[in-house]
Amino acid sequence: MARAEFIRHLLNDVRSLEVMLKENMIESDRERIGAEQEFCLVNENWRPSFHSAEILEGLSDPHFTTELARYNIELNLDPLPLKGDCFRQMEEVLNDSLNKADAIADRFNDKVVLTGILPTISKNELELEYMTPNPRYKALNDMIRNVRGAEFELHIKGIDELSVRHQSVLFEACNTSFQMHLQTAPDDFVPSYNWAQAISGPLLGICANSPLLLGRELWSETRIALFQQSIDTRVSTFAVKDQIPRVNFGNAWEEGSVVDIFKNSIGKFRVIMSCDIERDSLQDLEVGNIPKLQALSLHNSTVYRWNRPCYGVTEGRPHLRIENRYIPAGPTTMDEVANFAFWVGLMKGRPKNCDDIASVMEFKDAKSNFIKASRTGKESVMRWMGEQIPVRELIIKHLQPIAREGLVKAGIDTIDIDRYLSIIERRAIGKTGAQWIIQNYRALRRDLKRDDALLALTKAIHHYQRSGSPISDWPAIDVRLETHEAAHTVEHVMSTDLFTVHENDSAELAINVIDWNQIHHIPVEDDKAKLVGILTSTHLDRFRLRGGKVDDALVKDVMIRSVITANPDTEIQEAIRVMKKFEIGSLPVVHDHHLIGIVTIDDVQAFDRDGNRG
Repeated sequence: MARAEFIRHLLNDVRSLEVMLKENMIESDRERIGAEQEFCLVNENWRPSFHSAEILEGLSDPHFTTELARYNIELNLDPLPLKGDCFRQMEEVLNDSLNKADAIADRFNDKVVLTGILPTISKNELELEYMTPNPRYKALNDMIRNVRGAEFELHIKGIDELSVRHQSVLFEACNTSFQMHLQTAPDDFVPSYNWAQAISGPLLGICANSPLLLGRELWSETRIALFQQSIDTRVSTFAVKDQIPRVNFGNAWEEGSVVDIFKNSIGKFRVIMSCDIERDSLQDLEVGNIPKLQALSLHNSTVYRWNRPCYGVTEGRPHLRIENRYIPAGPTTMDEVANFAFWVGLMKGRPKNCDDIASVMEFKDAKSNFIKASRTGKESVMRWMGEQIPVRELIIKHLQPIAREGLVKAGIDTIDIDRYLSIIERRAIGKTGAQWIIQNYRALRRDLKRDDALLALTKAIHHYQRSGSPISDWPAIDVRLETHEAAHTVEHVMSTDLFTVHENDSAELAINVIDWNQIHHIPVEDDKAKLVGILTSTHLDRFRLRGGKVDDALVKDVMIRSVITANPDTEIQEAIRVMKKFEIGSLPVVHDHHLIGIVTIDDVQAFDRDGNRG
């Protein structure tokens, strides 16, 4: 009954919007910009914090609000008129607000970090205990799980590959973004929206900043794939049918008015959340009030277009805006505001021949460009107005002039135009956030274990963010200065690049694998990839001494079935104690009976009683 009532309000909201458009009630004589800054909180060990609630309480500022995970916070900036020094003002407000958050976080030995995906997030911080205890997030999680009728599965393939099954939407919490809003006149909304779609690929390419997830090199902007898969409500079937994900770029240029965009969303995406609504929007209009369109806004918030149409009311006047949702947080506030200025300049400088974008560009080219940028960032080659153009050339030769003209048209101060566009140009010539992260992560991995490298990387990101220099000026990390400081569980030191054998493999094969790779032990798995035993050279020697013939034996005939194991969150000192007690040199690390790593005495012996390197 409540759902039916909500849907009635939703349909009335659409009718109300149609009336407001027809009566020219939507604001068209002012332009504003606004933004939402998501950021990460890390503890003294550079790992995800658990203190967002306490920090929000200490801030006591309505501009800051919760996010899905306990280690994320969102900052909502007040809208500013699009003119003069508005971007410089926004940068100053961002810096002041984040400094305020950092000061409160410091009380808990926490720090603020801006990055699309925090490098030190592990599977441990994606368990439900890290979900912010807010009924809204639990309802979203429960509703999406009910719609799916199955667990979530994540499959992302880049340089490395990540394939994992999970039970909640919390993987989405890995993503932090800098969401940009541009108020748009109703009679120009659809041409502006289509143009926003067209420029998404090259803009994402120059802004990419999220190439790592759980220590794997994936896409230049892994957030794009991660967000879509982490809250995907589609269900696999034996039938071949088209299903649009709730996180989507779209399938065609939009036509008609903004109402038609909202209608398409309602028609294609099931209502998954509802709320009690006190006032009917049509009745509000009849008595001269401006409706908030609560039902439409709520449903719209559960359809995750990368460019999202939005309705709002500011100072008693209704307006429309386009929300850019695909730009990652960081690497610095200066880079973020430069991204914003570049996007707004492109939006305001739209060439006349692109008013009807379908006449000059195929939609599939725009969508393909966006996917390419997600995967390969600035190194992509894009199809732009019928030509194949590398992102660097497209930015410098084609889009920078458009953005400059648009910012001049909007009345932005010349000094700010030069400053922010020069940041984009230096990034196009030099390196993006994604390129800097990968370059330094690979260098760190030559000398450090995966976890050590991720810690060093996060520490360096925080350090250079505070320096005030844009990403194009960041130097390489000095690997010699980075030491292991914060490992305390076996997950942080275990090896994950493993050799394994199947229980029905020949023992002779296992012997050769051990000899070829100069290892002392090899885990044994069954048909379901579960750990069922371990085989060592010592076990083979004992088998021979008992008269066993290796040539005729299977692995299961020789292996030890009673295996002493560790969990990912086993304390390092506990692992040391267990290995010494049982006089063994290694511990397989398992999660739900599945092998995920091995920790050896060599991995942990350098740790003293406090868990630090001696």
